[in-house]
Amino acid sequence: MDAKLVNPFIDAFMAVMPQIGFPTPTRKKVFLQDRNIVSNGVVVMVGFTKQMRGNVVYNMKEDVAKFVASTMMMGMPVAEFDAMAQSAICELSNMLSANSATNLTKMGLEVDISTPNLTIGQGLSVKISDSQYLTIEMDLGGHSVDIAIAVDRNN
Repeated sequence: MDAKLVNPFIDAFMAVMPQIGFPTPTRKKVFLQDRNIVSNGVVVMVGFTKQMRGNVVYNMKEDVAKFVASTMMMGMPVAEFDAMAQSAICELSNMLSANSATNLTKMGLEVDISTPNLTIGQGLSVKISDSQYLTIEMDLGGHSVDIAIAVDRNN
């Protein structure tokens, strides 16, 4: 994976989250993983195509997903991770991925994104790559969101 392709995703997260009411995110850990991601409870995968292929995956615990959904819905309490909360998480993933795509376009890459695919369940293993990929752990005021980036240029 080309390291230059990672920054557009981090930049998107850093730019978008404060715009919708979250504290400024901080980067905690960066680590390599192989092929499969293990769900922390809620996983949203978005595919990238055209001049780039692969996936970006947003992985978080269900209580973090409820916090994120609540913040996106102007502080409305989210007791259950129901259809409305799930829709908010998918919309956030779409916003982050679209912003990443815009950042990649500024680098000269033409890319399209897929519709977000949400999976619920802790400990589930989801294949996101045929090789190693990079995961960045981001902190949102004490709430952790992992961004798994498994993309490469399409030759």
